[in-house]
Amino acid sequence: MEQKLSIISTKLLGKLLYYYCVLARNEEGLQFAIKEISKLKQEFYRDVKVSGKAEAMNAELEKAGRVADYFEIGELMCYDALTRNESCGAHFREEFQTADGEALRNDDEFQFISAWAWKGENNEPELIKEHLIFEEIQPTVRSYK
Repeated sequence: MEQKLSIISTKLLGKLLYYYCVLARNEEGLQFAIKEISKLKQEFYRDVKVSGKAEAMNAELEKAGRVADYFEIGELMCYDALTRNESCGAHFREEFQTADGEALRNDDEFQFISAWAWKGENNEPELIKEHLIFEEIQPTVRSYK
């Protein structure tokens, strides 16, 4: 049972990220994914049982820890995508595209690297912006035409 819970949780989280966060995404889907990841994480923490003994290396405990980490990074990926009101590179926000369906960048507001600070369980993480300065070249729109 313990291993099945980890596998099921990992697969469900992967599907949430694939369908709502990865390449094409939108605000509604990202909000949905954040809520669902939170529910899935709570279920996992409530129901997970780790077999093994405390006196020896426990591979099952390590696996459970990795699944827990996957929840954290998945949730942060969705928060990060939600805060970026632009389409840039391979990350396409459906709300931010040209009439021709090309990515609509917003370099004035989004030339930064996102770093996130954990603010405790059940709290939204804090966005910390590390601004980027381009001296030699300027970012441009990636066209797929």
